[in-house]
Amino acid sequence: MIQDVLFRTLRSSGRYRAVHAQRSSVRGDYLLHGHLYDFKEISGSPMSARFSLDLDLRDTKTGATVWTHLYNHDEPVSGKDVSAVVAALNRNVQRATNEFSASLIQYFSAHPPASPPSPPQ
Repeated sequence: MIQDVLFRTLRSSGRYRAVHAQRSSVRGDYLLHGHLYDFKEISGSPMSARFSLDLDLRDTKTGATVWTHLYNHDEPVSGKDVSAVVAALNRNVQRATNEFSASLIQYFSAHPPASPPSPPQ
């Protein structure tokens, strides 16, 4: 679910030629890898929704990790029912996705990918 939200954001940005899941047969220039640490309700006063995700971008040609970003945030929950927790988790995922996208834009602005060679004429 989180992958779908992130991919949809990256695709809709118009900044990438294509964004595909690793399970597809397409092989790209980069591989985005993530590790989900937390996606849960935190009890207490006040209640919050914790989302913690670490992403790294690897260059598929060299295998080098070229970008990393850790997101960790507790989003306040505005009520005590399940729908309030779900809404807080959703806000947190949207916030993280926007943060990841902005950070990737910064990375690629500073490190533009090489253009493919022109075909011989």
